[in-house]
Amino acid sequence: MPTPAMHLFNGRFVALLLLSTLLSGCGINNIPSYDEQVKAAWSQVENQYQRRADLIPNLVETDKGYAKQEQQTLTAVIEARAKATSIQVDASTLNDPQKMQQFEQAQTQLSGALSRLMVVSERYPELKSNQNFLALQSQLEGTENRISVARRDFITAVERYNTEIRTFPGRLWHSWLYSELPLRENFEATAPAAEKAPEVKF
Repeated sequence: MPTPAMHLFNGRFVALLLLSTLLSGCGINNIPSYDEQVKAAWSQVENQYQRRADLIPNLVETDKGYAKQEQQTLTAVIEARAKATSIQVDASTLNDPQKMQQFEQAQTQLSGALSRLMVVSERYPELKSNQNFLALQSQLEGTENRISVARRDFITAVERYNTEIRTFPGRLWHSWLYSELPLRENFEATAPAAEKAPEVKF
């Protein structure tokens, strides 16, 4: 036969279960979930930028063999890559608009340098027919497309997160439980047409 203590425990358990069901249904977990999605989306942006950075040394080496007189352009690419990879970013960067802007500016400069390199390469028919160069060029184009997709996904994730903490009931949960989580800065192009991949014509 159940004791009064057991009835009290069962009543509290049922009340706790009911409360947690109600809270989970009203979006109490949305803010941390959306925050994690923002971080995951940013990781993908970084991943694609790193993929591009990893392709560049091979691309530069291939170009060097054919376009020795274009040393200035090759040097600009190498320096832009060095600058872009020297800026260390992680999840905490999302809370630092200035560091985010520096990172994006460095990536934009690298995009511009790569674009100029591709234009220069048009002057060298032997280079345009080189299989290694064609393979690298194809990988670079694919990576630029992946960067665009990753940035778009990041923008969407930030928009969802920021909307949640600015609207009801997310605004209440943010002020009561998640006030340490700030609004997130979104990706902004730092130069004209910076959101476009370098144009490659062959």
